[in-house]
Amino acid sequence: MPVLTRLIPSPVVVDIRPGALNDLAGVLADQRICSSTGKLAIAISGGSGAVLRGRLAPSLPGAEWFEVGGGTLDDAIKLADAMKKGRYDAVVGLGGGKIIDCAKFAAARVGLPLVAVATNLSHDGLCSPVATLDNDAGRGSYGVPNPIAVVIDLDVIREAPVRFVRSGIGDALSNISAVRDWELAARERGEDIDGLAAAMARQAGEAVLRHPGGVGDDSFLQVLAEGLVLTGIAMSVSGDSRPASGACHEINHAFDLLFPKRAASHGEQCGLGAAFAMHLRGAREESAFMAEVLRRHGLPVLPEEIGFTVDEFVQVVEYAPQTRPGRYTILEHLNLNTDQIKDAYADYAKAIGS
Repeated sequence: MPVLTRLIPSPVVVDIRPGALNDLAGVLADQRICSSTGKLAIAISGGSGAVLRGRLAPSLPGAEWFEVGGGTLDDAIKLADAMKKGRYDAVVGLGGGKIIDCAKFAAARVGLPLVAVATNLSHDGLCSPVATLDNDAGRGSYGVPNPIAVVIDLDVIREAPVRFVRSGIGDALSNISAVRDWELAARERGEDIDGLAAAMARQAGEAVLRHPGGVGDDSFLQVLAEGLVLTGIAMSVSGDSRPASGACHEINHAFDLLFPKRAASHGEQCGLGAAFAMHLRGAREESAFMAEVLRRHGLPVLPEEIGFTVDEFVQVVEYAPQTRPGRYTILEHLNLNTDQIKDAYADYAKAIGS
């Protein structure tokens, strides 16, 4: 019998612990990602990145630092053009999602490996093969190689505003609903499902869902960080965002498109969308438990908790399928009209104890 295997695209290094940033130079040199002289191009923001630069610069004497203006496609192209003038072993994206996404795109453009050093845990993009960047048409997703290394210092994570951790919780929990949507599409439409990617994404979400700790606990932050990294790898395994994006993310995208100036954080909207989507598919006990956990961590479970009326939420749910044409989720499956969405929401609000 032939032995059949497949290679899984994943980082060479995943270092998640308190104090990880203090050993950044040594870790990258030991793993031969960069030379011992630290020939790195490091992308940072003008705020927290500047503070971290002062802390890290003495241990990285060969590094060159690049301040990134924002999270646009133009910013990423400017970063790539600036890096073309030097010779580096690797690119480091040091910061939140916007900085890391710009660094991902720029590293791919100049043909260098990317090291993601996350300073918050707001979403699962830190280890995904996608860079999400604003452009003239709105917002685009660009395929890029996976980071070659991921470094997350839990001491730094605790220093970030707690809203970033809460956003990451909502994004991680939404995996559970997204995988259920993927399984629904497999049953109803014959869509191929990658069992390994689905298992990784689901277990990442379940680990966060069932952990008894809170946003200030190292043990909980460790599980959340690992879950977000695993989710990014799951998307690489499947070659698609399917393991982490279903009706929950369609609802999130609809909030962003319909109410761009009022939208809440990515994770808040995804968490709310996931709890409601679980209710729609008849998993009422699971929906109620998800809502309970979201509440315990300080996340919204009702639209009014992020400043939206019930009618606006109904509008969001009705519009949501248009945000991802071709993606089949519980929203496309039920194809509810306005009055049916209103009735379903009233039932949801009652079920979770509004």
